[in-house]
Amino acid sequence: MKDNSRQIKILACTLLGAVIVLCFGLFAAGHVTQRHLADAGAAGSVRDLVVRDTDTGEEIARLSMPEGGTFSVGFVHSVNKSPVIDCYEIRDGAVILTKTIYYSFGAGVQTILEEGQSLSYGDDGAMIVTGFEQEMSPLSYIVGTVSDHVLTLGGYPSEEELLRWGNDAEEEDDGSTKHAVLAGNGDNGTVAISLRTLCGRNRAVTFSVED
Repeated sequence: MKDNSRQIKILACTLLGAVIVLCFGLFAAGHVTQRHLADAGAAGSVRDLVVRDTDTGEEIARLSMPEGGTFSVGFVHSVNKSPVIDCYEIRDGAVILTKTIYYSFGAGVQTILEEGQSLSYGDDGAMIVTGFEQEMSPLSYIVGTVSDHVLTLGGYPSEEELLRWGNDAEEEDDGSTKHAVLAGNGDNGTVAISLRTLCGRNRAVTFSVED
């Protein structure tokens, strides 16, 4: 009986440990406020990309990014209904706008190139404007009410992905999308995050870099 009791205790401890590991894994996968390395292969020091409420200064998320790491904010334009993606780089502790990607001309999008800027076309027909090299201090957005804003760490989404995430996100009864993390790729660290879920609809948010 003593041996049976001992075996039962060992089995119970093993099962408890497995449950704890599983719960921790689910928590880490579903909560983007945990420190997250966006591009593990990049060289340089690691900094924090911090998302705050513009009005109150409340910290919403703190995401680990390497010096030289990239991220983007994409959304479906409210007028011409096509994706717009702003691409940024962490450089010397600042957020630098490097390029903007359009898929359609129309109201609210850039139509004239400024000095130092150039236009190229992607394989999918995207119009890519580069040469901004502009420090964004602060970098602010108002998170979409009708269409989501998508924060992508380590790159930017395709037109099809942004249209699907921005317009067709499944919603809970409270109006938020089900998962803040929309997609991930473990090989290169690219992760897409719903700002509507993370921050809330129609909320003014500011991005900054902190050590």
